[in-house]
Amino acid sequence: MTIRSRLDRIASVWHLVTAVVVVVGLTWQVVLVIQGVNVLVEPSGQLPAVSTRIIRFLSFFTVQSNILVAITSAALVIHTDRAGRLWRVLRLDALLGITVTGVIYSSLLRGVVELHGAAAVTNALLHYVGPLMAVLGWFLFGPRPRIEENTLMLSLIWPGLYVGYTFAHGAIKHWYPYPFIDVNTHGYLTVIRNGAGLIVLLVGVGALFMYLDHRMLQAPLPGQTSTTESLKRPH
Repeated sequence: MTIRSRLDRIASVWHLVTAVVVVVGLTWQVVLVIQGVNVLVEPSGQLPAVSTRIIRFLSFFTVQSNILVAITSAALVIHTDRAGRLWRVLRLDALLGITVTGVIYSSLLRGVVELHGAAAVTNALLHYVGPLMAVLGWFLFGPRPRIEENTLMLSLIWPGLYVGYTFAHGAIKHWYPYPFIDVNTHGYLTVIRNGAGLIVLLVGVGALFMYLDHRMLQAPLPGQTSTTESLKRPH
């Protein structure tokens, strides 16, 4: 077995474990949402309808980011050198979303809701384990290079749509997934500023990934083409 095939096998296993961790976390959390255990309960203590709880669950940036991680990680299990324009955008969206998820949760949201038992476990999977494995997997295995300026620009469509959806859904249902974008509490001026700050953070993280994507090119192994030649080759 060649060094490259061994690395590919290790990468496949890593991506598989990442996908499994995230899928377990998401599935377990859905069960808890349906059961109404320690999640998505109104401040008054009232439990919304199951359909409402499911919609709210899917309205979290964390959840959407983890879904993207699960999809792109599963795709890399089969083909560790996967490319294609749409896949590149989805992959960068997953990396952007899950990185910002980890940063914002650790700095702003940790401890806002006290979680116990199964809810605490799923919270750890989706906010700590999943983000760490996804980002570390990219650092270790790439694939690189995959991020160009147009990839970064296209990857910002999803966060922009998310912010727009969150405001529209909140205006209709008077519910917001995160305290810092709660119009009922902070008003539109502050929330729009916070939403713009989120977009700026995503752009900054995306620019950092793009920079590292080209600076951390995987070194060619014996028998492979040089890095310069590989850049000239279409991906």
